[in-house]
Amino acid sequence: MSELRAETRAVHLPRPVISGSVPISVPIYQTSGFVFDDPEVFADGMGRPDGAFVYGRLSNPTVRSLEEAVAGLEGGVAAVATASGMGAINSVLLGLLKPGDHLIAQKALYGGTAAMINDLVARFGIAVSYVAEDDPAALRAAARPETKLVYLETIANPVCQVADLPAMCAAAKELGLLSVVDNTFASPVLCRPLEHGADIVVHSTTKYLSGHTDVLGGIAVFAEDALYRKVWHFAIELGSTPDPFAAWLTLRGMQTLPLRMERHCANTRVLAGRLAEHPAVSAVHWPGLPSHPSHDVAVKLLPEFGGVFSFDLVGGRAAGEKFMASLKLALLAPSLGGVETLVLHPATTSHRSLSAEELGRHGISEGTVRVAVGIEHAEDLWADFAQALDGAH
Repeated sequence: MSELRAETRAVHLPRPVISGSVPISVPIYQTSGFVFDDPEVFADGMGRPDGAFVYGRLSNPTVRSLEEAVAGLEGGVAAVATASGMGAINSVLLGLLKPGDHLIAQKALYGGTAAMINDLVARFGIAVSYVAEDDPAALRAAARPETKLVYLETIANPVCQVADLPAMCAAAKELGLLSVVDNTFASPVLCRPLEHGADIVVHSTTKYLSGHTDVLGGIAVFAEDALYRKVWHFAIELGSTPDPFAAWLTLRGMQTLPLRMERHCANTRVLAGRLAEHPAVSAVHWPGLPSHPSHDVAVKLLPEFGGVFSFDLVGGRAAGEKFMASLKLALLAPSLGGVETLVLHPATTSHRSLSAEELGRHGISEGTVRVAVGIEHAEDLWADFAQALDGAH
């Protein structure tokens, strides 16, 4: 390089090659592409997900580390990381369904997923049937010759119905259907759906996996290699690949996932239990409570019951809005899974695209308030909730 002029040397910077040691922290490979000496290796890397790193949209070492880490946590053979949770869901649904196909989904779904399914119906002629998340007989009855897959959520957003994954996934397998499970609310710490017969698990890594409300991301994990490769090919065409820095932030957050989940769940147990006894509250939706319709399924499936719950105030929407406005510690904001406690009104935020009939199918009322519990001290959180309840009552 010494014989080259400054303009050329400024472009062609030294590229370090590490040998004989391994970095403690996964490096950020902030590059759009990679250089080759061998044209055949270059060409081979363009066509498969486990070839040489070629171009950032196809793969990247930092992104690959994230995919391998989450696949390991979920017990899958491989994973496809995406730029958002909806990127993962869209990569799977659009990659596996075609016009004329039929989809079976549970009644209670995340609002973005429900809106996406409505769009599939309207634009691509894909039919959908909705069944209860714990009713394999209904699943069998809904199946048609053109049915391709079953879509479930481990813990549904926002009233926390728990899917009977062993029974529902077994029914799907009997029918020759693929089962896809959104495991975002549970995380791999509380549930690993592939162990219960699921074929694909999706996450919004924005939530518990990253855990610090500073990154967007998603991921799909696969039980079989052929299915993984099929979705990978579609995902890179869709262009849903995450940025390496976002993947790195997620990896950093994942290292404390088990510790954070323990605190999220413990704090939720305190808040949900006390709210269930408060005179201003008409209902609390958390599967850790014996009163929840999914409690028996949750006890069999989960070691703990999650860090998100919702509740209804006696005064309906007006009381809910007054409660949220009165909070001083908990924050009125979207998302979940971060260290801070967040609240929102599902009917006008996360599920705003749904009709009144659809909201009812999801178990959401105009007065439902969702709480994503953080890792603050439980007594500080309760003090904040108590004073806001006094103002709303």
